[in-house]
Amino acid sequence: MISRRSLLRAAAGTGVLAVASGALNTPASAAPSAGQWSGDVSANGWRIDPASVTVHRVEGSAASLGLRRGDAGAVLLHVARRWHYEIAALDTGEGGGATGHLTRRTVGADFESNHLSGTALALHPTAYPLKGSEGLWPHQEAIVRDILADCEGTVVWGGDLTPVKVSHFHIAVRPGDRTLAKVAARLDPGRTTAPRTQTAGTVADPASPPRRTKARRLERAQGN
Repeated sequence: MISRRSLLRAAAGTGVLAVASGALNTPASAAPSAGQWSGDVSANGWRIDPASVTVHRVEGSAASLGLRRGDAGAVLLHVARRWHYEIAALDTGEGGGATGHLTRRTVGADFESNHLSGTALALHPTAYPLKGSEGLWPHQEAIVRDILADCEGTVVWGGDLTPVKVSHFHIAVRPGDRTLAKVAARLDPGRTTAPRTQTAGTVADPASPPRRTKARRLERAQGN
């Protein structure tokens, strides 16, 4: 298991430190259950269908993970990409790397079932396990808030859930959501011709006033 300090060292090694319509209401006060997930739909409303999942490589890294094809996978891949560039590398072997689609139905909280539909990922899950006491440093949490703002409310962070899981992110809107489609089109490198602001060489500053304002507005809108 790695601590925030070792994650910070890993991030330094990369040279980069620096509410959507149809959203699901998942308050931090909710009491998720644990055990075997028996449904054919994950907690966020997406059908569990292994055929809809494919392997994605995290740009700029050697890490890859299974995610839902289409908009959900494109948005989650952006989350993983920014974490890799700005918080800590996902391909060093530390912290558990990155986990996407899972077929094992044992869950410690309802939101972990979203891995079954390929609509969730965990970044450094052994460093930040379910109910873990280790949190992000303030500047790292600011980056996460900025990533969530990029996603315009279509993604929920496990640091805002109960029980807490800092490594966890999942899609927070239903299939077919128009905001998800719009965000995916903007963030997917294969679908946009707009200049890229989140690459290994060019990272937007999460501390800039406009981006901080956007992140704080989303945090309030999601009830945190």
